[in-house]
Amino acid sequence: MSNIKQRWSARPAQDGAGVKMWRIHDFSGGFDPFLMLDELKADAEEDYIGGFPPHPHRGFETLTYILHGGLTHQDSLGHRGEVRAGDAQWMSAASGVIHSEMPLLDQQGLHAFQLWINLPAARKMDVPQYRDVRAEQMGRLSWDQGELIAIAGHWQTNQGGLDGALTQLGEGAALADLRFTAAGQLELELPAQHVLWVYVYRGELAEGVSSGQLAQLHSDHGRIRLSADQPCGLLLLVGAPLQEPIAHYGPFVMNTEQEIRQALADYQSGRLVSSASEIAE
Repeated sequence: MSNIKQRWSARPAQDGAGVKMWRIHDFSGGFDPFLMLDELKADAEEDYIGGFPPHPHRGFETLTYILHGGLTHQDSLGHRGEVRAGDAQWMSAASGVIHSEMPLLDQQGLHAFQLWINLPAARKMDVPQYRDVRAEQMGRLSWDQGELIAIAGHWQTNQGGLDGALTQLGEGAALADLRFTAAGQLELELPAQHVLWVYVYRGELAEGVSSGQLAQLHSDHGRIRLSADQPCGLLLLVGAPLQEPIAHYGPFVMNTEQEIRQALADYQSGRLVSSASEIAE
């Protein structure tokens, strides 16, 4: 009922203050409405302890999901938060935010994912938002062979439907953690025009996606069956392509080069965050 349309392999990368990670996808195309997906996975303290000191964003959203360890968040709008294993952290940078993400020092190692979600042109200059999501707030669907943890969006499956803690992610996008605890399968129903990507972080899907691989799967009349012959863990990402032009420079994602130049000028002049305050007024 499904087949692989595209496939990408995660590659070693480094970001922030020397944080070692695996870059699963970047701005190379084929991921709309998503922009970038990283797996932060390090056991040695020196590989992650530098974290991500204060840096700016404009024009998109971020969602960080923690499997092990933890991060603290602080931003220019006065938000402070802390997420640990099973939690998620969502931020819509929109018109502009300066924030930091630093590892919790009382944790051993870090295993997390950070997803960048594009915003349509009409929402890029909205007021920024922020929210911590606790593990117990997430939707959970369990059956004999596994569990689906709904982080964001609505999910409809042959085992039933459920909603994530975040009802708004980008323009109707969704994110979930699917864990097969034994050989089994799960069938997903996708909304019209939506696309499914899967990233296997542990084990292997019977459809031919191995650990460390991201794949876009083709649906049969909006239905996709996922199966595993052994325990397996994977992220599920669903979204409808925005099909808008992307202008990208570092932490800024807009639609035109002029908008990128304006974002840089606003940041250098100290107006990146003040512009958000003016919009709120």
